[in-house]
Amino acid sequence: MSTQGIKQRFGIIGNASALNYAINIAERVAPTNLSVLISGESGTGKEVFSQIIHQLSTRKHNKFIAVNCGAIPEGTIDSELFGHEKGSFTGANDKRKGYFETVDGGTIFLDEIGEMPIGTQARLLRMLETGEFLKVGSSQVQSADVRVVAATNINLLENIRKGKFREDLYYRLCTVEIEMPALRDRGSDVELLFRKFVADFAERNRIEHIRLTEDASALLLRYNWPGNVRQLKNVAEQCTILSNNKEVNAEELSRFIPDATTSNLPKLVDGQGDSFSEREILYKIMFDLKNDMNELKKFVLQMAKSNNFSAESIKGVGVTSKNDFDDLPHNYIPQNFQIDPAESLSKDPRIISDNERFKDSVEIEETYSLADMEKIMIIKSLEKFKGKRKDAADELGISERTLYRKIKEYEINL
Repeated sequence: MSTQGIKQRFGIIGNASALNYAINIAERVAPTNLSVLISGESGTGKEVFSQIIHQLSTRKHNKFIAVNCGAIPEGTIDSELFGHEKGSFTGANDKRKGYFETVDGGTIFLDEIGEMPIGTQARLLRMLETGEFLKVGSSQVQSADVRVVAATNINLLENIRKGKFREDLYYRLCTVEIEMPALRDRGSDVELLFRKFVADFAERNRIEHIRLTEDASALLLRYNWPGNVRQLKNVAEQCTILSNNKEVNAEELSRFIPDATTSNLPKLVDGQGDSFSEREILYKIMFDLKNDMNELKKFVLQMAKSNNFSAESIKGVGVTSKNDFDDLPHNYIPQNFQIDPAESLSKDPRIISDNERFKDSVEIEETYSLADMEKIMIIKSLEKFKGKRKDAADELGISERTLYRKIKEYEINL
């Protein structure tokens, strides 16, 4: 099925590249039995993607159940997921099937997996590894064939370091990860979604549609949308029913948006970006390299002028070969030449010609791919902070989870 076909079938609105990429990953992983971890902020549509994975899989005719791990009390979550025997705890008056036994052959969606208690995590890990589980209060091993799709809106790697989440469970769940883009990163999708929500609400309630002026549309795009799609839908519905005019301008729209002055543009805090994507870190690397090259060009040009080199001998000033200096007199000394007293007292004192000195000063241009540049920046940052990944991620302007994945991808060992 095409990406557009999936959007139509599941009611997904938008054309952002990050959204299309997430749909593509979901489509490709759906026919397998791999566990999937869907990460992203609250309100970005993670449950919709769990439905995509189930409906496009071979299990689509079997049961699907969504479980919010954060909404189940710690004392009863084991019973909810794996069932219990009669009399196994106070109030267990009957034998009960758990979700895994009920959905055998289908798919279970574990939302807010980061809120799951450590003890339950151990039970889930065994289920994922062996397909076996024990009911609460039972010694009889049971088995079930269930595909697990999990979701989280928190940094699980941070929870691992705090001892709140099992590392082995993380890698078992994160066989394939789908990152949901935040609404503020989806560009013009914000306006498309707003119009869709307004049209649906107006049709359901048989009222006239509202329209946005240009400044109102610009406000939608500038706003940060911390509540993502869920918040946008609420604003669209409130604006439709409560606005005084059917043509809504920015001033009126701002009544329904808390702190409407909040912008989704990058912020600077102590010179550091507050929030940057992987694409933006590559831009940062490229700008840094460009600045380095400009400094090198200035250095070469300055040396050329002070030493009376011709423009042809430096080949465009930017890239210089060591062979370009072979025609200089062997005993040539530049005008600003100085002898280091320490060198004059060495066992083998000698005057270094400008030919040799300049050869050592100019580096031959190397061609790096974006991946090479990214790897270099990550290594430098990790060395700077002595392997502290959190500090390195903050300096690079990426999430710690992204840095962790990049370290594995580039096989960086420090």
